[in-house]
Amino acid sequence: MTEKNTNKTPDNKKIGVYICYCGGNISDHVDVEEVKKRAEKMPNVVVARTNMFMCSDPGQELIINDLKSGKIDRVVVASCAPSLHEATFRDAIKRAGSNPFIYEHANIREQVSWVHQGDPATDKASVLVASAAAKAKLLKPLDPVRVEAKKHTTVIGGGIAGIKTAIDIAQTGINVTLIEKSSVLGGQLNNLDKLAPSGEKASEVLQELLDQVLNHKSITIHTDCKIEAVQGYVGNFSLSISKKSNNKIEKFNIETGAIVMATGAIPYIPFDGEFGFGRHEQVITLQNLIQILKDNKSTGSILEVNGKRIRNIVMIHCVGSRQIPGIHQPKEDGKLNEYCSRTCCAAMLNASNQIRENFPATSIYEMYRDIRTYGRGQEELYTQASANKVVFMRYETDAQPEVSLTSGSDYPFQVKVKDSLTFNEEMDVPADLVVLATGIEPDDVSGLASMMKLPIGTDKFLLEVHPKLRPVEFPITGIFLAGTCQAPMDAGEACNAAGAAAVKASALLRKGFIELDPFVAEVNPDKCQGHGACIEACLKEGALNLVEVENDGKTVKRAQVTAAMCLGCGACAAVCPEKAIDINGWALKQYEDMVDAIVSDGFAV
Repeated sequence: MTEKNTNKTPDNKKIGVYICYCGGNISDHVDVEEVKKRAEKMPNVVVARTNMFMCSDPGQELIINDLKSGKIDRVVVASCAPSLHEATFRDAIKRAGSNPFIYEHANIREQVSWVHQGDPATDKASVLVASAAAKAKLLKPLDPVRVEAKKHTTVIGGGIAGIKTAIDIAQTGINVTLIEKSSVLGGQLNNLDKLAPSGEKASEVLQELLDQVLNHKSITIHTDCKIEAVQGYVGNFSLSISKKSNNKIEKFNIETGAIVMATGAIPYIPFDGEFGFGRHEQVITLQNLIQILKDNKSTGSILEVNGKRIRNIVMIHCVGSRQIPGIHQPKEDGKLNEYCSRTCCAAMLNASNQIRENFPATSIYEMYRDIRTYGRGQEELYTQASANKVVFMRYETDAQPEVSLTSGSDYPFQVKVKDSLTFNEEMDVPADLVVLATGIEPDDVSGLASMMKLPIGTDKFLLEVHPKLRPVEFPITGIFLAGTCQAPMDAGEACNAAGAAAVKASALLRKGFIELDPFVAEVNPDKCQGHGACIEACLKEGALNLVEVENDGKTVKRAQVTAAMCLGCGACAAVCPEKAIDINGWALKQYEDMVDAIVSDGFAV
């Protein structure tokens, strides 16, 4: 560690630079101590330190102590991506009693040590630190944008995730409105029998949740609804709703502070002829089989379906999931479901065990690519199925089972498969019933997502900010997501996601106001001429408007920012001919000084 008590420039800013070894992730390729020596020579840098893990408590204490002692008033951290620990370091600065926005980050892991090595890595790390320090000396303390917030949440979707979210939020004392497009609550849970791996009856789980949501005084439920428009911003959203009621359409608005998307998913429907589906009534989906088992009243040792005795069942996994271009047939829009639907394997094994235990004279053959029993207690389903004498056959991706009708046989179908478990021996399996384990697809909410500016992934599921760090949040502040609108989940996982979304929404609204990051556009009214080019360039409708103001006795137009709606993208600043708009925390002068530091070699040894 080196400290210097003199400032090199008259602006009197005192910058502390903190460089992380990242446990070897950085220091294996970057000479961290050399970067520190170079940082000591940079303008305004009065403290330069290194630590094995800057994000650790001891690393944070270095920053806190230097701020409290007055040695520094600006902070630069050179470590991993800011998306991982920017909030960590801002919190540390806040704990030191300083403004959290006097901090700048240099990413020398992803941008340096992971892509360079040796002297070039050390040189580039030094450049990034110099650039961050150049910006840091121009940082000014900022105040969060404060927005008054309605203590109300709207949950869109009345499946298990939506119901659980509504209950959890209401229990914190915040009013909730639950919106469902169909006439009943419960979503896909209405179509299930016994849940895997717990064995609980889906109807009993759903009824318990319905009893809570229907009887909670803080929850208002609207079914048969369609959302026509969504306006506003965090804390102050407005939803326009149309509702079918007694053959009439009623329209009303909901004023709400936060929104939770719990729009759910739907089963994949095989195309006509896929493994014989749609052409033969004895080729059904797993959802059909679950309903049959749910309604089945037959007794005896053999399963009966539509009055027919089922001696052999062939179950085919991964129908509509893990599809591969050139092998599987795409949908009409040309898309393939290349993801794993995750829940199908456990559901299929669960159904197989039920059949084998209740109808032991019915044999089952499961043909699979891979068995993925990933959750707690699910591997036991696989073990149990083996003990129940379910026969497993594994097929390769480019050699799918072939289902064909038979003639002159007691069985209506013959399923041909090359079993890789027996060294690709070709098997002919007779079957009375063929069951397809179909995957799940997201419900089509593209119109709603477009209305709310929500991101959609390549798999057409709604896309969270970060799967680990912000798993139930959208980039649009105040809008959250829960359940299978995000990814395939079983009932337990959907409830866990719902709980997380409820916590986030409740924490956001509980104070009655919200503090947002101040990295938004700011207009200099003395420079603004009201041309309106910034309004056209703005990516968020309503974030920037022209308003009439008095100037020297004349009424003129000036741009005005609605800070709570601003994305901080800078599109407005880029098109302003007078340079009357800047972005707090990312001002043009800061960029210019960063570039000057990058092209300068004054910091090098």
